[in-house]
Amino acid sequence: MTVVDGTLPTAGSSRSTRGAFALLGTLQATLIFTLAALAVPLPRIGHEFGLRREDLILLSAAYGLTFAGLLLFGGRLADRYGGRRALTAGLLLFGAASLAAPLAPGYASLLAARFAQGAGAALIAPAAMTVLRTVFHSPAAYARAMATWGGLSILGATAGNLLSGVISALLSWRWAFAVPLAVTAAALALAPRVLPASAAAEKRGKRPALDLPGALLATAGLALASYGLVLTDARPWASGRVLGPLAAGAVLLAVFVGVERRARDPLLPPRFLLDGRRGLGLAATALTAAGTATVFVLFSLHLQDGRGWSALRTSAAFVPFAVALIASSRVAGRLVGRYGAAVITGAGLVTGAVGLVLLALFGLDAGVPYAYGALPGFVLLAAGAAASFAGAAVLATDRVPVERTGLAGGVHNTAMETGPTVVFALVLAVGGDAASLAATAALFGIAAVASRLARS
Repeated sequence: MTVVDGTLPTAGSSRSTRGAFALLGTLQATLIFTLAALAVPLPRIGHEFGLRREDLILLSAAYGLTFAGLLLFGGRLADRYGGRRALTAGLLLFGAASLAAPLAPGYASLLAARFAQGAGAALIAPAAMTVLRTVFHSPAAYARAMATWGGLSILGATAGNLLSGVISALLSWRWAFAVPLAVTAAALALAPRVLPASAAAEKRGKRPALDLPGALLATAGLALASYGLVLTDARPWASGRVLGPLAAGAVLLAVFVGVERRARDPLLPPRFLLDGRRGLGLAATALTAAGTATVFVLFSLHLQDGRGWSALRTSAAFVPFAVALIASSRVAGRLVGRYGAAVITGAGLVTGAVGLVLLALFGLDAGVPYAYGALPGFVLLAAGAAASFAGAAVLATDRVPVERTGLAGGVHNTAMETGPTVVFALVLAVGGDAASLAATAALFGIAAVASRLARS
């Protein structure tokens, strides 16, 4: 698919089209913002509730576990019942959980609220992409929108890491939930005005089955495997607490593959992932999300523990990353239109790899000033991430039938959510922080070579 430029299309009413994209894009960024909302204030929550390290790990992972685990089923619901209808249901659940979280009197209620938030997000994310497909009718217009859409998630993650530190330092961690709550309320009020009504699959005579066995297996398998990987932060790989969930998750996912091969209307058709360009887009999405998440985690700890910076100063250190990301995202879509999605994806991966290498060599050295050590790597990684996400979003949704848009949205977001968990656990096993960054850079390079093969 060739994209003409990086500007949003103006088919139909320009105002309504841009209004719909602005609403859906804000929701997508908010979902990822919410994922990172507790990253910086997590130690304060642990102190307030008297939590153990493993309790904090589960609390940190809860949102992502249900988000990633339920995305495929959320995509099926959007394809079956229509985008706006599924979006509204997801917003109601997400909003209720976002209200319950800051009011939580203890650990159990906060954990339940985070699980519920993730479930709502798993319905919103693919539904938003389904509605986006009805807003931008032509393949070229949809591709232009996706090139811009690709950078929204990393922007939301950056904002979450920045604002969570500021909010927790000036107010309380509970105020971090004001952002998703306000956005949800605005979306529920505006959706009937700016979004097209659901074009449910049954109206087209192609109503997909729910595939409940596949949904249960995929959800349980992804959640258990992800939880096992998350625990490697506190326990060795050989620990039973790690191997148990990993093995159970692997078995359930293997059974899921077998069930899907025999299902009449599978939740995830095996052939859907065999497209080379789509595979490249999903791999680039997962790696880019993993690379930026790894840098945020490692440098948040390094700046506070290694250099003795406050949470507020640490958040400020990531401002240049956010500025470079926003500036690069403004031109990434145009570059995709001019040179093609695979070319820009590869270029973004190479640029990000260079940034990661600089961070590994100089950023973690306490003797090197921030301006000469971490800053150049931050800027290059942000620029590369913007380009990679823009191109990968187009590749991951290229040539997808309209009735499978929810599926594409679910798979794309699953790659974005599971990528950081898988890659971060693997690269941490390599050794220290610098080795982890270098290993991530190597993975970026391998994916960049694959992008070259995809267009040859």
